[in-house]
Amino acid sequence: MPYYNRDFLTQDPAGERTLERLLALRSRLDDPVYGVPPRSQETTLLLATWNLRDFDKPAYGRRSEEAIHYIAEVVARFDMIALQEIYRDLEALERLMRLLGGHWSYLVTDTGEGQAANNERLAFLYDTRKVNFAGLAGEIVLPPIKIDGELRQPRQLVRTPYIAGFRSAWTDFVLCTVHILYGSSNPNHPARVEEIRQLARFLKDRSTDPAAWSRNLIVLGDFNIFSNRDITMQALLDEGFLIPAELQSIPGSNVPRNKHYDQIAFRVRPDRLNTTGKAGVFDIFDVVYRDEDEPLYIDEMGARYHTTSEGKPRQNPSQYYRTYWRTHQISDHLPMWVELRINYTEPYLNRLLEEWQKKTTDSQPE
Repeated sequence: MPYYNRDFLTQDPAGERTLERLLALRSRLDDPVYGVPPRSQETTLLLATWNLRDFDKPAYGRRSEEAIHYIAEVVARFDMIALQEIYRDLEALERLMRLLGGHWSYLVTDTGEGQAANNERLAFLYDTRKVNFAGLAGEIVLPPIKIDGELRQPRQLVRTPYIAGFRSAWTDFVLCTVHILYGSSNPNHPARVEEIRQLARFLKDRSTDPAAWSRNLIVLGDFNIFSNRDITMQALLDEGFLIPAELQSIPGSNVPRNKHYDQIAFRVRPDRLNTTGKAGVFDIFDVVYRDEDEPLYIDEMGARYHTTSEGKPRQNPSQYYRTYWRTHQISDHLPMWVELRINYTEPYLNRLLEEWQKKTTDSQPE
């Protein structure tokens, strides 16, 4: 559980509301249908990915202490999580880490440069009581590719993917988190398709390298895939990445639940990181910053609730609350998660026993 800010919760005018919502949020997270499974000590790993919209870009104002408490409550339900759209200034991330507590740690990239990169970082957050950073970390630079018999430098991904190695219980694994170029509203925007294809090929080659640090590779994050039937998805699957059925069957991960932007895809050994059949997208707006809560936040939204940036009266203030303001307090994405098996004690012991039995059988005289 997070280390709640007592001063805020007991003295700030928003404290009482936040306490009520935290209790409701915890109850929803515990729900066997809509929530997240309980964390185990050594048998399973709860892995998640979440694009935290412009976290915390100055142009949109800093997250409120209320919002940070809600984000921390969700993050704390997982063993580790990949975050996208962490802003250059790490203040918001540090505020989040203080609520998570000293047993949580993070790895973060440098910022991407250029307008398309948007001064963003990528990050892994993990509970050190369950997950250990194993030393491998780097940002991916695509190697030259052969075109018409000539080596050429490919176009690098706008936001450089981040790769790192971890261990938990019996299992070592490599995570690669991404934020693929959006480009345009075309579901199969060519530059987006090409980024996914080039990255998937690179990771496939890396995972099959005999000298690879681990043969268990998971790529997760914001792929900006509109539909599971799009070319963007096929570009990932064509390189041998698998998306478990329980992840393919869930609704979208954007707030309206109609786009499959976020994905968790696997290239792993057959006997490692099997899913338990449990996966989902947690809809935080079922509990906090609900549609019916709009009147509570009118003062906090200020003049922008009533007036556009051009100074004109806003025709639909409720749309501003739902699609803009609250998504800059939490996010326009919802956290996606999957539960993985990480304890393989029985198969290991059975394999040792079979070796003994084979030696015994082979030593018997004919």
